[in-house]
Amino acid sequence: MKSLEKLVRNGVLDINAWPTGKPIEEVQADLGLESLALMATNENPLGPSPKAVEAIQAESHKVNRYPQGPCTYLKRKVAAKLGIGEEMITFSNGADNCLRIIGYTFLNSGDEVVVGHPSFPVYGFVARVMGAVPVEVPLSNHIHDLKAMAEKIGPPTKLVFVCNPNNPTGTIVKRAELDAFVKALPDHVVLILDEAYFEFVDDEEYPNALDYIKEGRNVVALRTFSKLYGIAGLRIGYTLASPELTSVMERVREPFPVSRVAEAAAFGAVDDDEFKSKVLANNEESKKFLYAQFDRLGLTYPRTHANFMFVDLKIDAKKAAQSLLEQGYLIRPGTLWKHPTFARITFGTMEENRGFVTALAKVLGR
Repeated sequence: MKSLEKLVRNGVLDINAWPTGKPIEEVQADLGLESLALMATNENPLGPSPKAVEAIQAESHKVNRYPQGPCTYLKRKVAAKLGIGEEMITFSNGADNCLRIIGYTFLNSGDEVVVGHPSFPVYGFVARVMGAVPVEVPLSNHIHDLKAMAEKIGPPTKLVFVCNPNNPTGTIVKRAELDAFVKALPDHVVLILDEAYFEFVDDEEYPNALDYIKEGRNVVALRTFSKLYGIAGLRIGYTLASPELTSVMERVREPFPVSRVAEAAAFGAVDDDEFKSKVLANNEESKKFLYAQFDRLGLTYPRTHANFMFVDLKIDAKKAAQSLLEQGYLIRPGTLWKHPTFARITFGTMEENRGFVTALAKVLGR
């Protein structure tokens, strides 16, 4: 075989593959754990929406047929709930794949992409895949520094990513600051507002990407059914944008981007208000409990607006994560974001949260 440099596209060998590990079931068996609390990947600890499960069961006998590519029925329902036109929505195989669609649509080799750091790593991954250059701007007090990001925007800039609430910090950029940022953006730049966790925010100053889109701004919003609705395993997310931007993104999406089962589950989950209320109540109770416990343990953290927290454990977080794993609690150490003493901790059930704090206290020697 010829050398890979002669076979693959320029830049691909400079990209690190997305980190993977053993299946959770194997980890649990290897460690002899009766249970394993998954507090690493921002999943819904209460499981999927019951209405989603019902819809999955009803749709399962139809999987011999291809899905309806544009997700017509789900698009109608979501558009009606948001008060927008169907031509402003594109569905795809999770928000991650929506990011790929954005890359395919807007990025040329050599373009620059301005991103906050630490934030969702897939932004930089998509940029590199397309031959674009990520320009990282450090957060300020764990929040996107929009003034510093604006200073990095120039003629080569094509996209700017703002994760709001931000993953992994859980912090938000507030309306007044984002208003000024959006108004000052050059016409050749598209702002991507990642709102994967927007349902968890309870702050009057939190901006809604749809407001900018309705004004005709070059803004694309990302949303997902993975978090609040508890169907991360089915992979379904969507973009919101002007009809003009949506029409070009539709040109590069896959012919069948969402499975029949995923669309049916999302269609059912959208109306499950009882389940949503339970999830949000658990999230609020978890947040208050963990704030108090981390304060007791002398740990520091930014206030979160999501379903997770970014906590400074004051020790090597990778070693702490291994010790916690051996006690049955899986968390995400901050090494992924070059924050070696931090960990991102997803809220669990209250039983899981209490057990986690007990385990963490042992690791910290408190």
